[in-house]
Amino acid sequence: MENYLGELAALGTSLSFSFGSIMFTIAGRELGSMNVNRTRLVIAAILLASVHLLTFGSIFPFDAAPERLFWLGISGVVGLVIGDIFLFQALVLIGPRLSMLMMSLAPIMAAIMAWIFLGERLSGGKIAGILLTVGGIAWVILEKKGHGESDREYGRGILLGLFGAIGQAAGFVLAKNGVGGEFSAISANLIRMTSAVIAIWLLTLFQGQAKKTISTFFSNRKGMLATSGGAFAGPFLGVSLSLFALQRVEVGVASTLTALPPIFLLPISYFVFKERFGWGAVVGTLVAMAGVAALFLV
Repeated sequence: MENYLGELAALGTSLSFSFGSIMFTIAGRELGSMNVNRTRLVIAAILLASVHLLTFGSIFPFDAAPERLFWLGISGVVGLVIGDIFLFQALVLIGPRLSMLMMSLAPIMAAIMAWIFLGERLSGGKIAGILLTVGGIAWVILEKKGHGESDREYGRGILLGLFGAIGQAAGFVLAKNGVGGEFSAISANLIRMTSAVIAIWLLTLFQGQAKKTISTFFSNRKGMLATSGGAFAGPFLGVSLSLFALQRVEVGVASTLTALPPIFLLPISYFVFKERFGWGAVVGTLVAMAGVAALFLV
């Protein structure tokens, strides 16, 4: 069992993100997507700092090398602030199933970015995986029928999900530069989370939205509980598990196993959110997941 800790952590990441996306969808519809993004980062940072204190005796990895702090800090701002601003609005507009399906494009974006900026090679198998994933997602998207305002919101949600995937991919590539060696996944996640909290709350103060965000959060019990549950499952547990997996298994295996939320969310969306979709959506999702696997494992 110990030999598969990395794979189990990656699978746990998918389960955590699936649950977190459901909680954040509920919270976003109660509080607004920006309010949820601001408050969940604070909650996750407090949880991480508490665990870090119990584990390492300090509330922050002050002894981390400056280069590590830089890469993880930038990664946090790009992935957890910029990318998630788009993702959280997509969750409100198109729900967790389609939003997380769009986020399965993140490994594709990461591979393309690594090819452009890091000079990594794109083999024939990787290109086939990219085409398969894009084709599967297009199949699901085009299954949507109907006209009117809901279609405009649907299109906006899909576009926002795409931007969210780009942000997550960029954050993932940047984080890889900061998690090398035996550096703790908890410490790495705390650095990312702290930089994200500082960045988003500086922006919130500049916009004059701090007081309104806090009052909105504490005045809505359902939204507060959903945000707290999502913060624990997603940015705290899920991100820590993903970084743990990234340290112990190949990037391809970790990326494939952490990209499974769209599959887990099919039955959840059907039975919990009463979302109705045809077999085309199921098959398209499976094709997209097969493409993600092919991208890294072929």
